[in-house]
Amino acid sequence: MSESGEFLRDVYDLSSQGDTDDYYSRWASSYDDELTRQGYRTPRRCAEALEQFVASDDAVLDIGCGTGLSGTALADAGFSNVTGTDVNPEMLAVAIAAGMYQNTWLTDVAEPFPFMPGTYAAIAAVGVIGVGAAPPSLLGQALDALEPGGHLVFSYNDHALETSEFRQALDNAIADGTAEQVFAEHGPHIAGLGSSSTVFVLLRS
Repeated sequence: MSESGEFLRDVYDLSSQGDTDDYYSRWASSYDDELTRQGYRTPRRCAEALEQFVASDDAVLDIGCGTGLSGTALADAGFSNVTGTDVNPEMLAVAIAAGMYQNTWLTDVAEPFPFMPGTYAAIAAVGVIGVGAAPPSLLGQALDALEPGGHLVFSYNDHALETSEFRQALDNAIADGTAEQVFAEHGPHIAGLGSSSTVFVLLRS
């Protein structure tokens, strides 16, 4: 980590779940400030994409919600029934204190979706599936947690787009008929880093 205390530059070097948990625990108190200063655009882009397909009062699960920047974006887009969940208790505590979620719970890496498929009309995974974060398999797990007609909005940043396993997970979900891609837009991710991401919306078939 740099002397300035910023975490962003090293986050993509995390190699294990234990390293990731510890890193985000230490980052929790300064995460919102750092990401906001750096111009984190993906949450708003994901929320605006999802509102094209999902009613504002439908139940939305914000998986990997962290400190709640994605929840704030969903609320700003008009969503009024959003549950936030994360594996890191320190990050989730910040989200709870901010009060933008109607419900929150601490999830488990081994069982990230402990509910019946269709409980939520949509799942958001904003900046969650990628290098140094959740594995490509989370994409399929999220789709399995939706009933036909449900929507998944997620983003792949530059690192994920350049890693074949992440692109393959998306291609496989479409090729095997699990989902239909109804939206894709490449655009700014973190302006201060000059990075980009693609926002996708999938319709569960």
